[in-house]
Amino acid sequence: MQVKRFFAADMRQAMKLVRDELGADAAIIGNRRIAGGVELTAALDYTPSALAPRVPNMELEDELRKTASRIVSAQAELSMRGDSDATTNRQLFAGLPLTAAEPLVEPTFVEPPRPAAPAPAAAVDQRMFDSMRFELNGLRELLEVQLGSLAWNQLQGSKPQQANLWRRLQRIGLSGPLSRDLLALTTEIDEPRQAWRMLLAHLARMIVTPEIEPLEEGGVIAMVGPAGMGKTTTLAKLAARYVLKYGAHNIALVSMDSYRIGAQEQLKTLGRILNVPVTHVDPGQSLANALDPLLRKRVVLIDTAGLQASDPALRMQLESLAGRGIKSKNYLVLATTSQKQVLTAAYHSYKRCGLAGCILTKLDETASLGEVLSLAIGHALPVAYLTDGPRIPDDLHLPRRHQLVSRAVSVQMQDEPSEEAMADMFADLYHSPAKRVG
Repeated sequence: MQVKRFFAADMRQAMKLVRDELGADAAIIGNRRIAGGVELTAALDYTPSALAPRVPNMELEDELRKTASRIVSAQAELSMRGDSDATTNRQLFAGLPLTAAEPLVEPTFVEPPRPAAPAPAAAVDQRMFDSMRFELNGLRELLEVQLGSLAWNQLQGSKPQQANLWRRLQRIGLSGPLSRDLLALTTEIDEPRQAWRMLLAHLARMIVTPEIEPLEEGGVIAMVGPAGMGKTTTLAKLAARYVLKYGAHNIALVSMDSYRIGAQEQLKTLGRILNVPVTHVDPGQSLANALDPLLRKRVVLIDTAGLQASDPALRMQLESLAGRGIKSKNYLVLATTSQKQVLTAAYHSYKRCGLAGCILTKLDETASLGEVLSLAIGHALPVAYLTDGPRIPDDLHLPRRHQLVSRAVSVQMQDEPSEEAMADMFADLYHSPAKRVG
């Protein structure tokens, strides 16, 4: 028997190390939390011994004995109550007459004795609770990995065409749930090329775009999102686009970014170039009061600060934008070069202010569009604008759904996703049990 320990940041990475080192036949015989991750103990040719000594859990056995004693006492009490009421019950239910020796007496209600308050349970050791929770989480992750691997292998064997479509969708970068929904729409199509074309057509239909361009609709428009997404550059492109089309007299710029060095100077420079007024709103200042002099402007563009989700200033900023008197249309600016976790965290941090849609930036630098499209489709975020370069305003475009899908296909990964990646994707689908894969 070969036994080896593996260390990794999480259970999924540890399982991958076990598969790579010992193969799929390895048995997990132990796992525990360590500083910086987890430790797995795996073995080949492992045969658990039936005579292996069992380490008794004295606390658990003591609790079981107490529970058994309480059950016996409760059964005895029920039995005694049953004997005392047996005669009356037989007479009532059998229709027997009462004798003279048994005069008719008005029944009186006797309040049953209240049970004694149970003794307070022993305090649970927090460390033991945390250890048990960690072990259960580890078991769940192990099961998800195994189920994902089994489901993927079964799909490859029974439906190779479906498996090939799964791989192609993963090369684009689409999420597992979205891929599953797309494939469910093409189950009746047998010809591979036609099925792929229908998948892309359905994907294009799922992308939502505004019926009216936000600049044409007018009003207060705010750029929100984490730092580095391109909010200020996008605002500059929008402002230049409007000035070139309608002039500078009906547009104003507002900056809520007092945290980033040079942010206000950058917007001031833009205002001088476009001959557009710029208003700065300091932290704690009322946004509604700052916007009062600008109510006659047809378009007001607001640049916000990119703050961390844990920063209290972010909550104040989002509450200002969500105020009743503001009526701001807030657009989440997302860089298509960002990782899936960053995009998801950005959405959950900024959705509190009420999002009218999203603006996708840096399309000229991205290697995948599937992640950001999955987020926009999954949360029904209309895609308002696209940017694909530094030129102002030439690199700002209105989205065309089929062109966006074609671009996503053109920048897809050249290599096929690994078997481990496909198995992990199928494992993630088990978080939503309402639908099954395959």
